Amino acid sequence: MERILLLSLSTLGFALLGIEANAESWPAKPIRAIVAFPAGGIVDVLTRVVCDQLSPRLHQPIIVENRTGAGGNIATAFVAKSDPDGHTLLAHSAAHTIAPSLQPNLSYDPARDFSAVIPLGVTANVLVVSPARGFKTVRDLVAAAKAKPGSLTFASAGVGSGTHLSAERFRVSAGLELIHIPFRGTPEMITEVMAGRIDFFVGPAGIVLPQVQAGQLLALAVNSPKRAAALPNVPTMSEAGLVDAEYPNWFGLFLPGRTPRDIVSRLHDETLKALREPTVESKLATLGVDPLVMTSAEFDEHVKAEIAMNATLVKIAGIKPN
Repeated sequence: MERILLLSLSTLGFALLGIEANAESWPAKPIRAIVAFPAGGIVDVLTRVVCDQLSPRLHQPIIVENRTGAGGNIATAFVAKSDPDGHTLLAHSAAHTIAPSLQPNLSYDPARDFSAVIPLGVTANVLVVSPARGFKTVRDLVAAAKAKPGSLTFASAGVGSGTHLSAERFRVSAGLELIHIPFRGTPEMITEVMAGRIDFFVGPAGIVLPQVQAGQLLALAVNSPKRAAALPNVPTMSEAGLVDAEYPNWFGLFLPGRTPRDIVSRLHDETLKALREPTVESKLATLGVDPLVMTSAEFDEHVKAEIAMNATLVKIAGIKPN
């Protein structure tokens, strides 16, 4: 009996040593950063900027790979099934917490099957219109929508996307009847709103900043708790008189759920150092991305809370899968 116990303890000891060695020697090969959205988008650009600084810190190349489609679910499902050895990570946005509410048959659970490592930042979502539409404030837009229910349109990057739920949060808060026009990406949305064929959309500050600064789009409000540093003169939804219309968009890194905690902790710490590099801070400011500092545990809880919040919003708004 004693011999069996000793053998069992010995086996457990070797197993624990193996885990420790794995964590201590990580990364042992190049890392793949799987981006859930197309090249050139804000998640892609942000990931590449951070990984350029992170790679030398980890002494391994980081290969950024875009796996697009299904609102980010293709990339997410791929990483969920990857080896939990810290060599495949997911770069995603707040859309990561929307999928369970609209796709009940997902092959993964965004909370259980992932370890949230670190937020890369948060950006205000901005309600923008064409200056030619004549809306000067959010109150003007709301008044027009209430005068003719169901006549105004808003664009999004697809059913269940962050831009969709941002607009739905505004619509529900203001009590409006609007027509949703989904597109495949933000360039089409910007073009259609600038042309006046779509009345408005609510998108990340970094995406619309160039057009706002050029006077091609007019920013009416940001749906973040405080004003965006990149748009200091644009009021928040709260300041515009709307209650519970906040829906800021965050970006972050994730690892498969069974990744050793030592690896999660090291990736968090090294990424935090990369985010504090002056070149990275400067680029994030250009993109309209503000810092969002959380521990991995706090980020995990934040993700779980947003999954529940989005489930409530989807139900109230009556959003159905496309």
